Amino acid sequence: MIDPYAEQIPRTDNPLFRSSNKLKIGVFGANCSGGTTMSTYPGLVEARWAESVAIARAAEAAGLEAMVPIGRWRGMGGQTNFQYRSFETLTWAAGIAAATERIGVFATVHVPTIHPVRLAKTCATIDHISGGRFGLNVVAGWNEKEIGMFADNQLPHDERYDVASEWMELTSKLWTADGEFDFAGTYFRAPGAVSDPKPIQRGGPLVMSAGNSPRGIQFASQWCDLNFVAAPSIEEAGATARSVKDQALAQFGKELSVFSQAYIICRDTDSEARDVYAAIAETHGDQEGADNLLNAFVPNSGSADWNAMRPAIIAGWGSYPLVGSPATVADGLIALSEHGLDGMVVSWPDYLTGIDQFDKLVMPYLEKAGVRSRDGS
Repeated sequence: MIDPYAEQIPRTDNPLFRSSNKLKIGVFGANCSGGTTMSTYPGLVEARWAESVAIARAAEAAGLEAMVPIGRWRGMGGQTNFQYRSFETLTWAAGIAAATERIGVFATVHVPTIHPVRLAKTCATIDHISGGRFGLNVVAGWNEKEIGMFADNQLPHDERYDVASEWMELTSKLWTADGEFDFAGTYFRAPGAVSDPKPIQRGGPLVMSAGNSPRGIQFASQWCDLNFVAAPSIEEAGATARSVKDQALAQFGKELSVFSQAYIICRDTDSEARDVYAAIAETHGDQEGADNLLNAFVPNSGSADWNAMRPAIIAGWGSYPLVGSPATVADGLIALSEHGLDGMVVSWPDYLTGIDQFDKLVMPYLEKAGVRSRDGS
């Protein structure tokens, strides 16, 4: 019989752990139509397979650390029916892993949509395909209409994390336990549970979540390696990052990495970039779709003032706006790093153009500041 542990590698070999860059960068949302931009502005991502592969390979060539998809099951309605077309993220991740060589590849999974026994084996399979580059982004559940396609009623907010914790407990044990075991929890039962092969990454793939509520942060502190926090401002993101890291260390004795999200609109000058931003968010913005998204966000968020972030909702999924010249974009990323963020997942209206701009025009400023280097990953 094959030794299930002989082919394993340390989790520190995952591209996000291995990278020496002070500020890690991942590409966010390229698996969905519109990406993170809720607008009729031309040139947005269409969610075609050749397009996804091209974006992943461009990101890898630029030395970025990860591809992070959005889990989506239906569009948001409105003028554009935002993200109506999307690739399921586990199979998407398997394909992207096979089409790349170095970049980290994540799948975003909603807890109510898959049983831990299937999840454990699927993740292990992708980890083998990627050679230990896979990561799991856990979402406890948030969009009533989407989750309603899988279950009659979505559980109350905090109980979703109780389910997610047990879900992770069983999944993690399947990744690490020798032989069969019986699992009997409150939400999951798995008699004679077993899963082989084990993941390539010893102990299981890197795990992340986006908990901003107190219960979400507790879940991330216990089960995750990385947590995303909202960034209404650079200062607030930094303060939240410090608080989340302190909580993880105090409660579970672990060092938790903290990322946030940003969208980039980069042009030769700040004025040109602001004009494009206005065209995307105002002239071409899908206001009805934004209302639908806000109605889904607000009951499931922490303390973020989502309505005040409405233009950012339309232009970039509510993430932090980096709008301006290459120097201005770089200054924003440098400031986020200086305020304690370990990394950012970013998106652009046009991903391929944006990655090329980032590599050629923004990177020199980041290198000079010591935030990133071309050989860091």
